[in-house]
Amino acid sequence: MALEITDATFDEVVLKSDKPVVVDFWAAWCGPCRMVGPIIDEVSTEYDGKAVVGKVDVDANQEFAAKYGVRNIPTVLVFKDGEIVSRQVGVSPKKVYTDAIDAAL
Repeated sequence: MALEITDATFDEVVLKSDKPVVVDFWAAWCGPCRMVGPIIDEVSTEYDGKAVVGKVDVDANQEFAAKYGVRNIPTVLVFKDGEIVSRQVGVSPKKVYTDAIDAAL
């Protein structure tokens, strides 16, 4: 399962990570987000130990969604060394997310 990331933990979990980090910005009411969620959970399992995979509920945690210009959800960002290296807005096939992680490894 993907890690739950909050505004309080974002800096430590995402920006200071020595591994690539996938962050799924989502909300419970968002239909497309519910389609991406299981894909992100699969990716989390497959990349365990190689990358950090987490989710940010934008309704409860708006600070970093705003900071990174997340206006539509789902938005999946991949960070490496605290910088965004990939941005995917909307629902995408699993391979899009795994390719982005592989490029950051």
